[in-house]
Amino acid sequence: MTVLVLILKISISVVLLASLAEALVLSWRNGWRSYDWKAAGISVFDFLVREYPLRWLLPLAFWVGAMDWLYAHRLFTLPMDHWTGWLACFVGQEFCYYWYHRAAHRVRWFWCTHAVHHSPNQLNLSAAYRFGWTGRLTGTLAFFLLAPLLGMPPRIILLMLTLNLLYQFWIHATWIPKLGPLEWVLNTPSAHRVHHASNLEYLDGNYGGVLIVFDRLFGTYIPERADLPCRYGLVKPITSYNLFEIEFSQWRDLRSARSLRAFVGYLVKPPGWRADGPGETTEELRQRAALPPSPSMPAPAASDFVPISPVSLKELS
Repeated sequence: MTVLVLILKISISVVLLASLAEALVLSWRNGWRSYDWKAAGISVFDFLVREYPLRWLLPLAFWVGAMDWLYAHRLFTLPMDHWTGWLACFVGQEFCYYWYHRAAHRVRWFWCTHAVHHSPNQLNLSAAYRFGWTGRLTGTLAFFLLAPLLGMPPRIILLMLTLNLLYQFWIHATWIPKLGPLEWVLNTPSAHRVHHASNLEYLDGNYGGVLIVFDRLFGTYIPERADLPCRYGLVKPITSYNLFEIEFSQWRDLRSARSLRAFVGYLVKPPGWRADGPGETTEELRQRAALPPSPSMPAPAASDFVPISPVSLKELS
């Protein structure tokens, strides 16, 4: 346990240095203008603000307190002096993370923060630590409250969540190829490239943290295709380098709500839902493009769709 905490303490320096090394190598190989240094700077600033002033201003005391209370009233007690207890915590944390990450793409309230992570138009290691500033306000730890109720110690779950995010750092690389049989079990760079892609065929897939097995189990796994290069960023890219535009642009629709129904809909419906008519959710965009509504479904014949007028793809906002 002490060794793991020490690893986490030095991980910040390692992550920043590794992303800088990747930037220098890619710039040297492909030309200095090929690498988006401004976007990398935005990611570094996002990281520093979140990790230092916001960590002090927005502590996690409420959620940690709730996890402690649930653990005190747990249904089971895991043997944390045995490897089976640690394995149960790992799998339990991965299960909770999968559903948090899936909700972050399917519930607007969580997407408003998570969209910041998907805003870079280049995928590289610096994008890995661009998380947004409002995560602690939206209550992402609520998805992990089941773990202590089932006997998983809160501190162990939070530690494993941190290690989960640290693992995901390296999978934001575009230069690492597919990893053969590991693609069946682990979240790999190939699987995560699909997750960050804005192509309609790739949207809303591969939510796993360390493992990809829950995506395969729940029908959200999408393999990377050689014939379909990934296009990164949001469906409608954010081209501005204005930090506040990147951090808060997804919250705009809340201001445009003209009724309580619209306001609640913008909070809990999927990104792209509209209160005033047809929207631009993933399902609606896929239907208009004559694509299957779910990545786990086979592509239907063109005759299965009623012809409609084409629409331009807009940002899932």
